[in-house]
Amino acid sequence: MPIEQSGHAPENAGVDFEKVGEDYFQHRQLKKGAAGWVLLVGLGVAYVISGDYAGWNFGLAQGGWGGMFIATLLMATMYLCMCFSLAELSSMIPTAGGGYGFARSAFGPWGGFLTGTAILIEYAIAPAAIACFIGAYCESLFGIGGWMIYLLFYVVFIAIHILGAGEALKLMFVITAVAALALAVFIVAMVPHFDAANLFDIPVTEATGASSFLPFGYVGIWAALPYAIWFFLAVEGVPLAAEETKDPKRDLPRGLIGAMLVLLALAALILIVGPGAAGAQSLISSGNPLVEALESAYQGATWMSQFVNLVGLAGLIASFFSIIYAYSRQIFALSRAGYLPRGLSLTNKNKAPVLALIVPGIIGFALSLSNQGDLLILVAVFGATISYVLMMASHIALRVRRPDLPRPYRTPGGVMTSGIALVLACVAVIAGFLVDPRVVIGAAVIYAVLIAYFALYSRHHLVSGTPEEEFAAIQAAEQDLH
Repeated sequence: MPIEQSGHAPENAGVDFEKVGEDYFQHRQLKKGAAGWVLLVGLGVAYVISGDYAGWNFGLAQGGWGGMFIATLLMATMYLCMCFSLAELSSMIPTAGGGYGFARSAFGPWGGFLTGTAILIEYAIAPAAIACFIGAYCESLFGIGGWMIYLLFYVVFIAIHILGAGEALKLMFVITAVAALALAVFIVAMVPHFDAANLFDIPVTEATGASSFLPFGYVGIWAALPYAIWFFLAVEGVPLAAEETKDPKRDLPRGLIGAMLVLLALAALILIVGPGAAGAQSLISSGNPLVEALESAYQGATWMSQFVNLVGLAGLIASFFSIIYAYSRQIFALSRAGYLPRGLSLTNKNKAPVLALIVPGIIGFALSLSNQGDLLILVAVFGATISYVLMMASHIALRVRRPDLPRPYRTPGGVMTSGIALVLACVAVIAGFLVDPRVVIGAAVIYAVLIAYFALYSRHHLVSGTPEEEFAAIQAAEQDLH
């Protein structure tokens, strides 16, 4: 295959592109028009809703209720600012690459790869953490958990995705709606038992700034950040559906911002009424906190706790199911452009990227066998926060360097909004090291291995003609005219 040297744009220095035949892209196509904005709101909520059911409560062990509350306020601000910024970027650059496509346009192939692989770490690891929580729910419901449950869920839901995106997204929307109903039942059931004193029942330590509000002191706020992120983690994946959306320039901003508003309301209500009715101390290490909160408030199992347990499984399934969709689209885009092995982007007759679904599923299943859901959260958050820094930097760079680019949706507040998200993302990157530095260092090593693959091999074998590269080429040509 002929190789053409990279263009004269400075951000393309050190990379080479290969021209491919038309049949290359014919075997790498997604299903157009599979989703409108309502389905995208459902997809955004589906990505995250498992975080309302389990995972957030580990933040109580790091910062107490007060520390977790402040951490959640900070991360809610970061995600809201980020969604407004990504809404602009996704309306400008509607491709399946999502954040990788944005950074590719702002910083060239290196920026695209660093962002895309950080997102990939997030999305490949998050289902493994959710599988651990699914196991805990199944254990309390049916008395069966562990590796058999993890394997069953990976096999069934990867198989559904292989059948096609339209079917998968509609099923995901129904599952998410049912899961949201169970959260409403939980909130209504807990309100009569709310007592503000329950929020502050964790013993006060000797840490600097410690009080009943901040039992682990000021540093507890920082240590709680990765778990506050779990209330919102992966909502930024909505733009990955760009090439399967009916009207991406209009639907992607609506889907992103609509999903974020729903998630803000759920996070606030659950963080207040759960510990407020059951006691923060009782939830700090639970794999199934909503059910345990109900049973604590009502002194035993009730129809409500059984309902939330059963339907809560739907919440975990919704996120598990949707993040499998997200990682497959991220791998599809990176592989189609040559950043990852090209075979991973081949699609079947249903326009589903089969290997991009299966390979990370095998890795995720292996990681889920650790049964360390709280530590897997840290790995996913590491990848996520690195990508947030790079995506917000992309928003700022494109606003400064290319103010003339068409922006069907414009971020309220402009670079001030993305700047706030950028600063908070930098703080969140460091927070993981406070909880368990070994886990975060391990994630950084995986990231370094992926970077080495790009530096030594794939940057010399990128594919010209992909949507992300075409957009970058048009940008470069327009720049030359000025």
